[in-house]
Amino acid sequence: MDTSLSAKMRTQYLQGMSAKKLDVLVIGGGITGAGIAWDASCRGMSVGLVEMNDFASGTSSRSTKLIHGGLRYLKQGEIGLVREVGSERALLHRSAPHLVEPIPMLLPIYKKGTYGYLASAIGLYLYDWLAGVKRSERRKMFRRESTLTLEPLFRKEGLKGSGYYYEYRTDDARLTVEVMKSARAKGALIANYAKVQEFMYRGGKVVGAHVEDQVSGKTYTICAKKIINAAGPWVDQIRLKDNSLKGKRLLLTKGVHLVVDHAKLPIRQAAYFDVPGGRMIFVIPREGKTYIGTTDTVYEGAIETPGITEEDRRYLIDAVNHAFPEARLKPDDIESGWSGLRPLVREEGKGPSEISRKDEMFISDSGLITIAGEKLTGFRKMAEKVVNLAARQLQDADGTIYPPCTTDRVPISGGDLNGLTYEEVRKKLIKQGESLGIRPKDIVNLMNRYGSNTMELMNRIGTSSQEADTIESRLLRAEIEYSIDYEMTMTAVDFLLRRTGWILFDRQKTERIIAPVMRLMREYLEWNHVEVDRQWELLQDQLQLAWGMAEGIRMERFTDSPDREGVTESRSDEEAGQSTAMSAMNR
Repeated sequence: MDTSLSAKMRTQYLQGMSAKKLDVLVIGGGITGAGIAWDASCRGMSVGLVEMNDFASGTSSRSTKLIHGGLRYLKQGEIGLVREVGSERALLHRSAPHLVEPIPMLLPIYKKGTYGYLASAIGLYLYDWLAGVKRSERRKMFRRESTLTLEPLFRKEGLKGSGYYYEYRTDDARLTVEVMKSARAKGALIANYAKVQEFMYRGGKVVGAHVEDQVSGKTYTICAKKIINAAGPWVDQIRLKDNSLKGKRLLLTKGVHLVVDHAKLPIRQAAYFDVPGGRMIFVIPREGKTYIGTTDTVYEGAIETPGITEEDRRYLIDAVNHAFPEARLKPDDIESGWSGLRPLVREEGKGPSEISRKDEMFISDSGLITIAGEKLTGFRKMAEKVVNLAARQLQDADGTIYPPCTTDRVPISGGDLNGLTYEEVRKKLIKQGESLGIRPKDIVNLMNRYGSNTMELMNRIGTSSQEADTIESRLLRAEIEYSIDYEMTMTAVDFLLRRTGWILFDRQKTERIIAPVMRLMREYLEWNHVEVDRQWELLQDQLQLAWGMAEGIRMERFTDSPDREGVTESRSDEEAGQSTAMSAMNR
């Protein structure tokens, strides 16, 4: 059985979903939906999953990109939640070591701040104990002088000391895709750009859905014994289709993050600090950049495009300049940004930052199961809870007994190291890469995205017939082809934003390779003239969101770019990419 998550097989997956009655149909391709599909398929259920856009295109690519132990939950008295997410964090590090990486975090302590020195020491001790933090990562407390040695950029006025502890940095979009690949490897049928239009009922119970392929326009009838709504910020819209939007509803809150070059904010490690007004925000170094976030404001606009306002930018810049006065960040230092929505369960009388991050399940009269709540770190436990419910209901209906959850004992795609340590696998791949002329740092970058699956990319590079290409061109080709064949990459935005993160964290590279990416994807996916134009428009819209809105400028569209379909035929890829992108942005 073909278990690759291939864009070229996407139509067959949809046909497969409609060819038989599934045990479970999952609506939503974020981290929660991916986790449910993975868990259910591991138990032997027949599973289909549909996502109306790309995988992780909503909340699951727009978080603070931390698998964290929940220090803020301790402040809210959520003791059980701290214990759960601490355990899950350690498990995810073992299951996906390429994507879940421990990083030191400093919590500065100031006079009249949210946390006093003693309270911080006790709080971090409790955090370590509840979260089961391993000895090498347990908290340390530092006084003022040692704190400034660790981080000279901190505001000195009123500084008493700091707490030093560990969080785990991740790539949220890649984690979602790797979990999706893990579900596919167990037989789940999965399709992005496939939207539920309406449900089907028999005897008042939901038995299926009409799903429109957003690419071809064809509608598929998919029947399932259980339908699970895991649509994140869109769960209430799905409940509305089911006529079951009553009782508790979502409260959407917006979180904005900004990216600057690390030289503009050269912090030595991540920090979590007070902001005037009572909130706390992070600054986190990553790949030569520093990103800043997050805001937490009630949001009532269009779910698809929450956007970044001047107020959002000013709030975060002022917060950083207050905490790190020597940074003197300005709006034009911002290179990119993103804005996401947290789907919280509304609690009357509580502000956005006070609302519990506990997930909740709703079961409608029709039998539709909805999972709501926001917690990247706890996605696997959320999925276990949902699939346990579905398994009980299936057993009650027809007597079928499914085994318990096993996702706590199996690696996520890219984390299967065949008994070796991650470092041993890295050394092995670096050695193999050197024989192909690939620099060690390029192998490390690939491993940070694909883990043990980097071997498949190496095989593609080693057998490439494009010998005349530079090694950089061969790397790009291999990465694009792999993402199409194994990660259902359908658009240039999918690749540049969610599969690689380059739009957010490597703007210069993105500008340079836009044209080669479009050319290679056009060749491999056989796009016609109409599709090429559509892809350029999608890309321009995304660049406007990530770059234009972050800077407060209006970027021109690619309307007069020379020969967009054949842009690389008369010039080199690099020249064409720079000309196309820069002429659109700098006129």
